[in-house]
Amino acid sequence: MQVPDSEQLTTGRLGRVFDKTVATYKFFWFLSIMQEHAGTGNLRMDVWELVIRMVANAWYPIHYFRLSFGKSDSLFEIVTELQKETRLPIDANWKTIIEEFRARLNESSIRSRLKVLSLNVPYRFLRPWINTSDDREIIRRSQTFENGCLYALHKDRKSFCLELNPAWDSYLHTHYGILVDFAYWNLVQFLQVRNPNVPAIPNKLIKPKARTLLVAQHRYWDTVMQIAGAIDCIYTGRRLHPGGYELDHFIPWSFVSHDLLWNLIPVDGCVNSSKSDRLPDLNHYLPKMASLQYYSLRAYLGACKDARILEDYLSLGYTPRELMLMGEDRFLDLYKRTFEPMNQIALNIGFETWKY
Repeated sequence: MQVPDSEQLTTGRLGRVFDKTVATYKFFWFLSIMQEHAGTGNLRMDVWELVIRMVANAWYPIHYFRLSFGKSDSLFEIVTELQKETRLPIDANWKTIIEEFRARLNESSIRSRLKVLSLNVPYRFLRPWINTSDDREIIRRSQTFENGCLYALHKDRKSFCLELNPAWDSYLHTHYGILVDFAYWNLVQFLQVRNPNVPAIPNKLIKPKARTLLVAQHRYWDTVMQIAGAIDCIYTGRRLHPGGYELDHFIPWSFVSHDLLWNLIPVDGCVNSSKSDRLPDLNHYLPKMASLQYYSLRAYLGACKDARILEDYLSLGYTPRELMLMGEDRFLDLYKRTFEPMNQIALNIGFETWKY
């Protein structure tokens, strides 16, 4: 993916800002600049504000989705330690995180961690325009907007701020969406290498505004119960009836990042709050879950109901009818081969096991 061209600006140099990137700082730094510029219209920005935004932007992929940023990434460690100190929820929204750290910026422990984020990236981001590793030299040369660089740095004992090059003002506003996508696209490539077996990384960078209501999935399970009668919750053993249950992502949504039917089962209402985003004990629950899934497919297809909802099962490598006809033992074997690797990867990146 490329940045939009401009005959007046050094967009070729902007397009190289993520070359040879070994940590996530640059991605989140650029996103923070874009957000601050779009939100305020100001050309002059406080570096403390930008590093706070970096933490807020990295919060959700680190804490909720547990993505690895790589061994040498201090941003990951800083965000992790800040969560422990502030005890902000792992799924706190972006605005809450920013307000928390603005309010506590003068606390020495928080300020010292945030300061680490200001030591390198403001300077290194400018390397495509100003090729030197001397920070003082970068400050001096950036203030002349050498090679049409994106911003100038101004630093003294009392303040550290960034001044956007006015020549870039209109361009950044006009192409905001493309430039943000450019940053996220490069971030996805970076994270995919460090999370090779984790699914749906592009969906794990920003907190969703709202989760889907699973209307079609509820309709499916209501129909199964209407056809074959009430079923038992695999966790509590309590009888479940149409409309009197919740749907559980067997492997947590925060790992799979999808609502496909083969990973959803009806459960007692008390389960979701208890299980949260933890992994079920596969030895105990997977045979029950597979049996319930197999049972539901046979009931639904046997009643010749609309099979469009069952297209979710195609991602398992079989048609719904092939699944129904393979027999319960083969079906359980398929579910073991599907769920055991996902479960192990989730454990490896920090998800915990739960048992009712």
